Amino acid sequence: MSAIRLLVLGAVRQHGRAHGYQVRNDLEFWGAHEWSNAKPGSIYHALKQMAKQDLLRAHEVAPSTVGGPPRTEYELTDKGSEEFFRMLRESLTAYDERLDVLSAAVGFIVYLPRAEAVELLKERIQGIEDWRSSVTEYYTPEAGPESLGHIGEIMSLWVASADFGAEWTRGLIERIERGAYTFDGEGEVFRAVLAEGVENPYATGEVHAEDER
Repeated sequence: MSAIRLLVLGAVRQHGRAHGYQVRNDLEFWGAHEWSNAKPGSIYHALKQMAKQDLLRAHEVAPSTVGGPPRTEYELTDKGSEEFFRMLRESLTAYDERLDVLSAAVGFIVYLPRAEAVELLKERIQGIEDWRSSVTEYYTPEAGPESLGHIGEIMSLWVASADFGAEWTRGLIERIERGAYTFDGEGEVFRAVLAEGVENPYATGEVHAEDER
């Protein structure tokens, strides 16, 4: 699973139509460049690739402000919308995905109905618990990592990570079931996007050749 694909599809979806710099600006506003591979080159590459794959529809809308080719805006196709929700659901349930993928999914979780989000997270917990049970058939955490030599430290790390992952997920489920956040079908879903022309206080300032496109 690719965090950048989910992030870019979700960012475009939040705007309806967005050009590349808007997508980059939003992802930097969310701090995604710190916890994922959402760097400018990766973002612009993902936009072009997904347009070729018919996940995004590209529109040339206006000349570039620096005199280059027309600026391109993107919107999700029906296929792109299906891919976005497929990746979102899979990322929320997969217990063995990288943290950046889970982070991207949590950022868009409110685009699902509340009940579905809870069920997907419960499925995630079940996957974690099943994995932990398979590991502890031959590694007993209570005996300490020394029981397997220094390699036991690896098992200790993974079991501790699983325990934390399950605990965190249960906490999220509890908050959602208690009524936290606005989910799909309940009203206006919160969108952490910057309006056109609003300065991004978290922008990296890194200049990329495609920023004006």
